[in-house]
Amino acid sequence: MITALAPVRWFHEFGRPPRILGLDIARGLAILGMAGAHIGETEPFQWLDPATWTDLVHGRSSILFAVLAGISIALMTGRSALPERERIPSIRLNLIGRGAVIFVIGLALEMLNTPIAVILTLYGLLYVAVIPFLRWRPWQLLAGAGVLALLGPALLAFLNAVMLNPYGSGIGFVLYGTYPITVWMALVLAGMALGRLNIGRLRTAVAALGIGVALMVVGYGLGGIGQAAGITGAVGGSSSAAELSSSGGSIIDGGSGSWAPPAGWEDYPQALAASDPLRAVLTAVFAVDPHSGGTAEILGSGGFALTIIALCLLLSRPLRWALLPLGALGSMPLTAYSAHVLSVMVVGGPGGFFSSNAFWAATAIGLLVITTLWSMFFGRGPLERLVGRGAAAMAAVPRR
Repeated sequence: MITALAPVRWFHEFGRPPRILGLDIARGLAILGMAGAHIGETEPFQWLDPATWTDLVHGRSSILFAVLAGISIALMTGRSALPERERIPSIRLNLIGRGAVIFVIGLALEMLNTPIAVILTLYGLLYVAVIPFLRWRPWQLLAGAGVLALLGPALLAFLNAVMLNPYGSGIGFVLYGTYPITVWMALVLAGMALGRLNIGRLRTAVAALGIGVALMVVGYGLGGIGQAAGITGAVGGSSSAAELSSSGGSIIDGGSGSWAPPAGWEDYPQALAASDPLRAVLTAVFAVDPHSGGTAEILGSGGFALTIIALCLLLSRPLRWALLPLGALGSMPLTAYSAHVLSVMVVGGPGGFFSSNAFWAATAIGLLVITTLWSMFFGRGPLERLVGRGAAAMAAVPRR
């Protein structure tokens, strides 16, 4: 029921425990960052030129979104405590229902022929993919994330080279597209570990800040070594096209050079030599460009995401009032993301590509204002309600 006192009550109550306002703020930044990656006009990043810092939105915004997804999964399945075994069947069905609705929303957005590489389809799949790891302890989740980050890109690159660039709808969607599942599972598992470690505590936020900075140094340092050695090649890319292309620019897609596929086993040795498996593996390790899917990118940009989350957690208390609109935006990320994709389609037309910092700014202001007002008077976002109903229906749990 809408009342005149709703805004006053909202300012006093929104973001209070058990809700963690810092995570909503980080989600809000991720949404605005992804909007900038899709439609912003940015220059190549240079440390000494603040005008180029907007280039940081490329790749890192979606990685921040993935880490936050892992944290959310941990919070909804027990927070710092592992879920009891008897709850697991209900939790599994809940996650399947949630993932299915998100997947369908992603498909609906793609059916509009948007040029944006919609993340929601893979995002929905991840809700199902995490089910085997629900009762893993934080150290196990971190170990799994580490193995995927360190070995996953190199293994995929090697298999791609040896198998001479296999293709297919399933392969393109899960392994070698814009969002390789090995990369995103590493980020989600890391987020789940963080969510199990009392993410709302000051001590956890400070530790996350230190670890995030260290990972950035290691990851981007590794990428710098690869670039200096000339083994990273022209992979990924920080332009809007990399974010908007459905093929992305993964290290798996184009690292093998151009050559004709073999006509049979007699041509295989020459085709294998042309695919250069060793260089493909080295590229996978040292690739640091946005959406390259390399180990260096996972570590560096994953550390960047962790740093942003930690800063949001630390600043959410002293700057609570000023950051409430960002928190409101982050409390309904699915609705805000979908609204952004729709706005790009409406302005640019089906399949139309365009970039405009003015439209990016207008999108940011519009999303902040609309989501704040919606949160004040209606609470949860409309698509978040839909996902909740789908999850409850699947798990046969009455809605509250």
